[in-house]
Amino acid sequence: MVTTHNLGFPRIGAKRELKFALEDYWKGLTTQAELSDCGAELRKRHWEIQADLDYVPIGDFSFYDQVLDTSFLLGNVPERVKSHGGTELDHYFRAARGRSASDSVCACVHAGEMTKWFDTNYHYIVPEFTAATEFALNASRLVDQIAQARRTGVHAKPVIIGPLTYLWLGKCKDGSDRLGLLPRLLPEYAKLFDALSLLGVDWVQIDEPILVTELDTAWQRAFATAYAALNTRKVKVLLATYFGQLGENLPVACSLPVQGLHLDAINAKDEIEAAIQLLPDDTILSVGVINGRNIWKTDLHATLGWLEPVHRRLADRLWIAPSCSLLHVPVDLTSERNLDREIKSWLAFAIQKLVELRLLAKALNNGRVSVQEELVANAAAIQSRAKSARVHNPEVTAAIATIDAALGRRAATYEDRAIRQSALLGLPPFPTTTIGSFPQTSEIRLARSQFRAGQLDEAAYRQTMKAEIARCVREQEALGLDVLVHGEPERNDMVEYFGEQLEGYAFSQFGWVQSYGSRCVKPPILFGDITRPRSMTVEWTQYAQSLTNKPMKGMLTGPVTILNWSFVRDDQPRSLTCYQLALAIRQEVLDLEQAGVRVIQIDEAALREGLPLRRAQWGAYLRWAIESFRIAANGVRDETQIHTHMCYSEFNDIIESIADMDADVITIETSRSDMELLDAFDHYNYPNEIGPGVYDIHSPNIPAQSQIVSLMRKAAQRIPAERLWINPDCGLKTRAWDEVIPALQNMVAAAKYMRQGLDASGAS
Repeated sequence: MVTTHNLGFPRIGAKRELKFALEDYWKGLTTQAELSDCGAELRKRHWEIQADLDYVPIGDFSFYDQVLDTSFLLGNVPERVKSHGGTELDHYFRAARGRSASDSVCACVHAGEMTKWFDTNYHYIVPEFTAATEFALNASRLVDQIAQARRTGVHAKPVIIGPLTYLWLGKCKDGSDRLGLLPRLLPEYAKLFDALSLLGVDWVQIDEPILVTELDTAWQRAFATAYAALNTRKVKVLLATYFGQLGENLPVACSLPVQGLHLDAINAKDEIEAAIQLLPDDTILSVGVINGRNIWKTDLHATLGWLEPVHRRLADRLWIAPSCSLLHVPVDLTSERNLDREIKSWLAFAIQKLVELRLLAKALNNGRVSVQEELVANAAAIQSRAKSARVHNPEVTAAIATIDAALGRRAATYEDRAIRQSALLGLPPFPTTTIGSFPQTSEIRLARSQFRAGQLDEAAYRQTMKAEIARCVREQEALGLDVLVHGEPERNDMVEYFGEQLEGYAFSQFGWVQSYGSRCVKPPILFGDITRPRSMTVEWTQYAQSLTNKPMKGMLTGPVTILNWSFVRDDQPRSLTCYQLALAIRQEVLDLEQAGVRVIQIDEAALREGLPLRRAQWGAYLRWAIESFRIAANGVRDETQIHTHMCYSEFNDIIESIADMDADVITIETSRSDMELLDAFDHYNYPNEIGPGVYDIHSPNIPAQSQIVSLMRKAAQRIPAERLWINPDCGLKTRAWDEVIPALQNMVAAAKYMRQGLDASGAS
């Protein structure tokens, strides 16, 4: 009999219950006990959904991030977050966001660095190490969750990030070797295994996704060392890999003394045969047969076609599961009442994916005839999508065929463009700007909700949005910012807003996915060829420009980010879809320029996120990703200044490709990482202008003028002052006005201080 299990379930709740509980707690509206009760209720509800699986994941629930949970599990907690006292939860939220619910403004601390979880849009808090780091197991939260699961009546499989992946994800603040900490770390994992054994746990899932990346010999050898040390047989270990192929690491994984290995068959299906050959005869092979990262229905006939022979060979040694945690997809498709019926028939969210998993297991265990009706319905949905006239547009195909290299080239070099742009814009040294959005107040959200519900007519809605734009312009002028933005009150999300105005997209109502902490996004569903029927931003930007004499940025989301932050088509190459988006955004850029907009920002926050996990595959991705941006951006005149923005990813290793985008100005996150990004400029002479983000908008903390000056001085050591901008590290939509105003006041004051330094040195 095939065994079914899951690697992880969305933790936010079908109605984003966790988001609202967290935000109420942080505001002081609820107690720690009430937050804890919400977490317990969500876990119980999610376990009950999964109860008929043979093994249910425990420990995948988190109040912020599972990597931060692992740091606390292992006792690796920065001293600065403990220095103000309080409970463990206080320490936890200080590490996550710089402040806990009980902290005053003066008690806030520097939040942990945040970056992307492999190639997803999920963010994790980076573990911090030094050569002196010690570990001390604190398994109380996991033990409590296991006890709760037992009371719920499910068969618990604890989920833990493995020791090698945990070290690999972290950073040594003193330049020491992370891998050198392994001998101190392994005893804590051994203690954890002992504790789980005493609780009667039979299987534990240890996630080691770094096995799908390129590892040097030292890390490969470390796997053998680590798992030999942990091979106590007190609990059985299912080693889980996902997001890619193991490649040269497959023999390493198959040789480890573990009792099971999970492979992501969506990405590594071709490695299943080799794994069967390499694994010992008594080792379980878990196969990820359901795509845990996209929302299209599984083709059950096709999957059974290759899975049935595997089952015949492995019999009880075969487990099946989604490819990875279902954290990356929405919870429940049945909540969607407004989604187009035909498109809805093509989709599966987390709960529906578990239904697909059970159908596959039943077909394997009892034959296809036992699920014949379900297979017929599934085949009809698969065929409907494949044959739908709504998916393919011949005019788009013809437009893609016209793309050539000239489409992505500016007429003049950056040096020549910079002279013309400077003369036109007349900006001071260290010009200040923001990334685009301003606070999305309750009034804005109410107006949008009422407009969608038909309770507010279009004229009244537009008037409300214009009033908010006018407020944003007034506030920016009062602050003394140099390049303004309209504040984006009319935009629900930087991707969804554009998708709603492009042909080829569909939208869910409750398809929320966690990005970090309480921040959720609702990725639009990119199901067909992309066209832009009309301009999307011109009217709002023109209105904002009419209110001020200062330059007003036109704000767009770039093609690569729209692609990577959508549930994207799986029936054609991602590159082709990205080119379609690039042509649509190019039309909008040219319309903005025609309307008199002289500064246009095209955000590519997700450029790094789409990078393949293996360096050998980077070149192909970067070629079409960078070309797509250039197609979108580079049809403008030399005098038009093109900005782009990137956030919360590691960019040092692709800095040359970023330069190849040829944006006049890039703004990029550097505040949480203390300008670490700028280390790239020790060895690379970045040619254009750059705004290293100096205000961490993902924390409620307000940066002091001295902090911003300190960061900018670090930047000025690598980048000539005449090419530096001063800006936050991301948009301000998630912050409140009473946080934003003082933070931007300090930012503008820091810019003025830096300009005085230039004057004193005799620079112009």
